[in-house]
Amino acid sequence: MTTSLPNDVADVLEIILGTDEPVHVALRRQVPHLSVRSRCTCGCGTAYFELNTSEVEPAPTGPGTVVAADAQLYTETGDCPGEVLVFAQGGYLSWLEVCSWSDEIEVNLTAARRWLQPPS
Repeated sequence: MTTSLPNDVADVLEIILGTDEPVHVALRRQVPHLSVRSRCTCGCGTAYFELNTSEVEPAPTGPGTVVAADAQLYTETGDCPGEVLVFAQGGYLSWLEVCSWSDEIEVNLTAARRWLQPPS
């Protein structure tokens, strides 16, 4: 989607925002203008974005902070150890969060990218 983002972030955004929903279409237009401001230090892969809002139009998400996209994560064995959430603030991409519900299965952005890929 863009070369300015780390591959794991860009790949997961591409998958999660890959629908024809108007909000997702508008948010995809913002991705080439994104950069990662910081990442969670626990290793989960959560990324906080920086975006020059003067270069893009806001998505029709309304005011405030919303979950603009989400995907539950399913392992190869069918377990659901977590989810990935994409947040927007005032219509602009704000952060990508990786959530873990499991003590037995490590959930991070690298694993999420693998689990979100359609089977080949």
